[in-house]
Amino acid sequence: MTGTDDRTATVDELKKMVQGFCEERDWDQFHDPKELAIGIVTEAAELLEPFRFQTPERCREMLADPVRGAHLRGELADVLYFTLRFAQLNGIDLTAALTVKLAEDAAHYPVDKARGCRAKYSDL
Repeated sequence: MTGTDDRTATVDELKKMVQGFCEERDWDQFHDPKELAIGIVTEAAELLEPFRFQTPERCREMLADPVRGAHLRGELADVLYFTLRFAQLNGIDLTAALTVKLAEDAAHYPVDKARGCRAKYSDL
């Protein structure tokens, strides 16, 4: 892999890294779209759980703590792993998908109406 951090790694490299990891373990047989989508949700819930009922300040403290922060980074990495694997196995170009989604969201959330507002686009 060429990149070793977010500044230098490509999405394609990350997909290949996850693909190699899974193929070495013969896990393709377990990674149908439903199971991978379940994995995304399950891992996202594990990321969310420590933040439940915490203040924004406490959440930032947890992220800054060496032990808790490492745990949270691991949960976030699990979400990314399942997202990359889903995309890799199903031929989804994540950059293209994100570009389309941001264009759609820009139409739903024009800056003049959405700036500083957390309302859903149908309520703007």
